[in-house]
Parts: sequence; C-alpha cells; structure tokens
Amino acid sequence: MKTSPFPRKYNITENLAAYFFMAPTILILGIFVVLPIVFAVFLSLHNVKLLGSIEYQFVGVRNFTQLVDDERIWIALKNTAEYVVIVVPAQTILAVILAVTLNSGIRGKNWWRILYFLPTVTSSAVLTLIFMWIYNTNGLLNDLLTALGLPTYNWLGDPGVALKAIMMMNIWSTAPFYMVIYLAALQDIPRTLYEAAELDGANWWEKFIHITIPVLKPVTFFVVAIGIIGTFQLFDQSYIFSGGTGGPNNATLTIVLLIYQAVFRHLQMGYAAAIAFLLAILIIIVTLFGRRLFGGEGV
Repeated sequence: MKTSPFPRKYNITENLAAYFFMAPTILILGIFVVLPIVFAVFLSLHNVKLLGSIEYQFVGVRNFTQLVDDERIWIALKNTAEYVVIVVPAQTILAVILAVTLNSGIRGKNWWRILYFLPTVTSSAVLTLIFMWIYNTNGLLNDLLTALGLPTYNWLGDPGVALKAIMMMNIWSTAPFYMVIYLAALQDIPRTLYEAAELDGANWWEKFIHITIPVLKPVTFFVVAIGIIGTFQLFDQSYIFSGGTGGPNNATLTIVLLIYQAVFRHLQMGYAAAIAFLLAILIIIVTLFGRRLFGGEGV
C-alpha cells in the first residue's frame, strides 16, 4: 500500500493556504453574485411593501402565474424578440464586412478603424439624444428622404417605425465593437491557407466561404452570444426614446423597461423579480441554441 510522501499535517496546511488565497474571490462572488440571486428568488416568491416599513408577504408562485395573464409582458416579449432577431444578425454581418474590409489592406486603414470605432466609445445616452434629433419630424433623416423623393416618417411617434429607429441606431453603434473582435481573429488566420487555396484556383469569394467563415465560427458564436445578451437587455435607448413609457402605444416596450416600471412606478418588487427570472431563462435558452448552431464548444 502506497503512502503519501508528505505528512498529513502538511497536506492540511497546504489546503488551508489554498483556501486562504481563494477567500477574497469566494467572498466577492458570494456577496455580489450568489447573494443577489438568492435574494431575487426570495423576492419573486413574495409581495413586497416598499412604502413605510418594508414588509414581505409570501405569495408562492403567484408572481409567476401573473406573467401569463399580463398583456404587457407579451407585448414586451414580442418587441424584444423582434429586436433580437433583427439586430443580432445585422450587427454580426456588418461587423464581418467591416473587419474583412479593414483586413484587406485598404489605404488609411488606421484612420478607418478610428472612424468606425467612434460610435462604440460614445455614451449610449448621448448617441440616443443625437439620433432623436436626427429622427425628429423636421430632422436630418426626413430632410434626406425628402431630398431623395422618398416618403418621410414620424420616427419617434409612429408605433410602426419607432422600434425600427432604435434598431438602426444600435446596429450602427454596436457593430464596430464586434468588428474589432473579428479583425483580431482574421489577423490570426495563417496566410498559407489562402495561398494554398489560390494554388487550387480559388477566387476571393470561395476563400471567404470555405476558409474565412469556418475558421471564424468560434468567434461568431462569441459575438452572437454577447449580442444576444446585450440586445435582450435593451433599456436605456428605449427609456430615453419613450420617456420611460415604452411608447408610442407600447411599440418600444422591452422586458428590462417593464422590470423598471414594475419597481419604480408600480412598486411591485416581487413581480419585477419574476420578470427578471423570465428574462434570464430566455437568454439562457437562446444562448444554448446559438451554441448548438455555431459549435460553441470550440470556443
């Protein structure tokens, strides 16, 4: 029977030392991750009275069953789903196009990188206010459409186009961030792969489809996953555009804006926690679907 070359006392001391060095991380994760999740579960099972002395009334799963009957939940889900389905693919495709363009060796590519990346480093609130000015009835966009002989829109007040206006703004402002990720990945692809394809007579499109896209698959999963998480959490643009109402006619109402309204307008802390869990489940399901679609196990 083999015995340990180290005394048992030494092993215990070594383990204690390891846990001592891990303690700060465990403490931070416990306070800022685990405890908030546990408290959110507690809140979702209670009706919380916020005015005066805080009181908790246990209601079981009533907050969750209320989700099914809440018409605004379904409106927010529809708006959020539409936003995710359009924005995530659009910003991903645009990011790939911009990255491939910059990686192709165009003149002044450093200046183009700066120009492309400017929207990403600009405050989201500032960008939203700028676009509200552009989208104004007498704003820059309608002036441009008039000059081209195209129909104009009430971008801020028409329920049919209000969410699309936010989509266009976010696609333009978020694609450069993912462009940088794609650009770094493109520069890591060995040139020998493209040279071998050229020897076989492949043109630029065949190299792009059969070399670039497959090699970028793990990066695409990361970009799509981050994009899904970000788009599901749309709040600030929708809040500023609608003044916190989700209007016009609930056209810009999102899940996170609904959580905000439940807490700060209706003082329904428990119901807001239930909505937050619904959002978390949706993000997990859609992200797992994206993992299966893009083969995220290679990331």
